[in-house]
Amino acid sequence: MFQPRVPTNPIPSGEVIPVYTPTPIEPHAGHAPAACSCQNPASARRSVQFTPGAVVAVAGAGTAIALVVGAVLVSMLLAVAITGVSVALVAVVLRSLFKDLHHR
Repeated sequence: MFQPRVPTNPIPSGEVIPVYTPTPIEPHAGHAPAACSCQNPASARRSVQFTPGAVVAVAGAGTAIALVVGAVLVSMLLAVAITGVSVALVAVVLRSLFKDLHHR
């Protein structure tokens, strides 16, 4: 059902491309899987076990890092906003000064 099917497509020479349907591979019925006698390095590794205190410490550290990064980003945004407002005020003051000079 989920295998792609290529439709028959008559090409200009008149040949028709047949639909390819793969045959499923059947496993051998009489054979049992052989036991592996090799030493797998993945099975020799120790699994990491977290204690409840370690989980709380990691969660607390992640929260602290998120708060610090958030505070830094908010302060940078605030600095940009304050700079933009101050530049706008300076522009308004300079415009009014130049306007008064032209009227006199």
